Amino acid sequence: MTAPAVPMTELLDEAALGLHEFARCACLAPEWVLTHVQAGVLQPASGASAAQWRFASATVLRARRIAELEHIYDADPQLAALAADLIEEVAALRRALESLQI
Repeated sequence: MTAPAVPMTELLDEAALGLHEFARCACLAPEWVLTHVQAGVLQPASGASAAQWRFASATVLRARRIAELEHIYDADPQLAALAADLIEEVAALRRALESLQI
């Protein structure tokens, strides 16, 4: 289950978070993160095992979004990840469109 939403604070682009740091930043239980990595929904930036995993700080927003979609819509993790992918793609397309406009 997810913790109450906490406003996003500034995250460093180069930050690499361990499992527990990542879970704390995303306001999620480490067990939630573990099961979602095992399901292929979240990918650590590096590390072969849970003790060695390092997550990019940008992945925090994705984890929060997936958890929110699962909670609100009672969505399967794979479906929530697909929806998160689509949301991220739309945001990227909007940014590209804005950069083309004068």
